[in-house]
Amino acid sequence: MSAAAGDRALHDRVIRALADAPYRASPEWRALDLADADRVERYARFLARHFYYERIVHFFKYSRALARVTGRRPEAVLAGPAFDALLPQAVLGSRATARAVARLVVDHVTGTAASIPYLRDLLRYEEAMMVVEAGPRVWRESGTPDPEASPAPPQTVEGTVLLELAYDLPAVLPRLLEPWTEPPAAPQRPTRLLVARSPYGRVAVARSDARVAAVVELADGKRTVAELAARTGLDVGELEAALRDLVELGAVRFSTGS
Repeated sequence: MSAAAGDRALHDRVIRALADAPYRASPEWRALDLADADRVERYARFLARHFYYERIVHFFKYSRALARVTGRRPEAVLAGPAFDALLPQAVLGSRATARAVARLVVDHVTGTAASIPYLRDLLRYEEAMMVVEAGPRVWRESGTPDPEASPAPPQTVEGTVLLELAYDLPAVLPRLLEPWTEPPAAPQRPTRLLVARSPYGRVAVARSDARVAAVVELADGKRTVAELAARTGLDVGELEAALRDLVELGAVRFSTGS
């Protein structure tokens, strides 16, 4: 191994140690004896708080806007013992850690005495956004996004979420970020939202109907387009159009393997 390659490998290990608490506690890392363990741990915890502060402020911005009514700022969980208890297993950017941190926020804000009818739906939506954004990126896609050109069966991308809500959140979300005296009301009507992430990390939300939801639920990488059409009640042309939209959203992919 060249000196430059060795330096890069060492650099990668240091970065991993700062982001990955189980690795930081492993004999493999400790055997390197590169730095004072307590100082590394303190800095890693500082980075973790900064990392999840940015994500909480971004993904829970609507419930944060409601904090003057709820009395519960989402990012307050970062100063609590429950967040400290997560740190020994935290891997920055992982879906498991994002899910655990988001759940702390949901539990914290749900504890408010304020009466906001759609608050639980809102927190489910924000939690889904934070969890869907997390996880590894796939920088090289081996399949094709065109269902008409690919013989490979479509497959729902891991992490894609379908939300069944009692309130029409998209109708109220922009108003929450505008000036208001009383919390704006959300229409009470069943709403289905699809939350997905592109391979490059962009999270998108789209309204979904029952047939599109069925496509997402049934696309397992084994059923062909024709089989999916038969199961969902869509004709092949409608299904191909829906699949193109879902691929663009990041909810479905066509993979022929590597």
